[in-house]
Amino acid sequence: MTTSTPIPSPTQDRVDDATLRRAIAASALGNATEWFDYGIYAYGVTYISAALFPGDVDDAVLFALATFAISFLVRPLGGLFWGPLGDRLGRKSVLALTILLMSGATLAVGLIPSYAQIGWGAPALLIALRMVQGFSTGGEYGGAATFMAEYAPDDRRGFYGSFLEFGTLAGFSFGAVLMLGFSLLLGDAAMHDWGWRIPFLVAAPMGLVGMYLRSRMEDTPVFREQAVEGSGSPPLRTVMRDHWRPMLVVSGLVVALNVVNYTLLSYMPTYLQRRIGLSPDEALMVPIIGMVFMMVFLPFAGHLSDRIGRKPMWRLSLIGLLLGIVPLYMVMATGFVGAIIGFALLGLLYLPQLATISATFPALFPTPVRFAGFAIAYNMSTSLFGGTAPAIGSGLISATGNDLMPAFYMMMACIVGLVALRFMPETAGRSLHENVFADRTGA
Repeated sequence: MTTSTPIPSPTQDRVDDATLRRAIAASALGNATEWFDYGIYAYGVTYISAALFPGDVDDAVLFALATFAISFLVRPLGGLFWGPLGDRLGRKSVLALTILLMSGATLAVGLIPSYAQIGWGAPALLIALRMVQGFSTGGEYGGAATFMAEYAPDDRRGFYGSFLEFGTLAGFSFGAVLMLGFSLLLGDAAMHDWGWRIPFLVAAPMGLVGMYLRSRMEDTPVFREQAVEGSGSPPLRTVMRDHWRPMLVVSGLVVALNVVNYTLLSYMPTYLQRRIGLSPDEALMVPIIGMVFMMVFLPFAGHLSDRIGRKPMWRLSLIGLLLGIVPLYMVMATGFVGAIIGFALLGLLYLPQLATISATFPALFPTPVRFAGFAIAYNMSTSLFGGTAPAIGSGLISATGNDLMPAFYMMMACIVGLVALRFMPETAGRSLHENVFADRTGA
């Protein structure tokens, strides 16, 4: 039976502060690029749907949300491809490629001719590019979280890992601010005509900067130690056979994590405008204000998880959301000020999950399968429950006429998360050289 005493990592201890800061920047910028795409798509969905899809406004928006979900169906394929590759060739090589694919696909969306110009070729091109984006993202997030976790000191993994999610919110907010800024500057007519395309073109320089930062980094100390020891990554079937327990736990937690995440960040502008009756600009401003509020507290939540553990943070978040989602949705329905308050409080309840993702999930897997195990489990669950959340929320409202259906869906996801949390071992302060599930099961 493996001992639970933390195993020292001498190579990791020799990482200097400057190298650690570069690793954080390289990881976070890739995540920011990924979420920049989600931000401009979510905040520009009314313009995108009008330009690239046929039908009336409601049908076009539903098509655009469904296309957003389609990209997530490809993410498991990306996880299956990039994850084992990252365990075999190294983290940084894969991350340099995924950020180029992501930013290139985002750039190309801004260049698609309109439906009026090429008919069904417009949505077909959008779907193809969203699938490329989903395939690359299947390796990006798991790789970035693994990269961050393997560089961070064991006793501060929560604090440093929180900056990966700072990149998430920063990228999403930057995309949202760009879309909102051009909307205010150009006006509705110009935005529908051509203005919505401009934010998509910004992805190219972001991707190039991210690739430059990643290409100049050494691979992670933990991965280099494994390479020196000569223990390579096992075949994919071995990963699935021997590490199904952590994969199931991650999958269950990700149901809660990403139903809440994509409902709050991606679907909320559409929900506030079409269901609550806010103006387009107000509907864009509410989540931006809420995300800035969340960014302020992210490092504090990460630091707190290093002190009290990951499981108490997740339990607090899941129970808090379970009790607070419906009342806070009702607060949001009262108007612009209520929407800001309700969104900010929902974001605060969600924060303990968001801040600890890259500290929690990679530590559940041993080094030879860390990238693959995390990427496959995360993307399988995200494809089914994360990217589909906006379309499911909108569809449930249309089917029932109840504007609170997205809140009920989030509550169901939180219950799934609480069940999965019951089977998760605590990882705070544990060395990444340990197999925490072997310790727990006696394997």
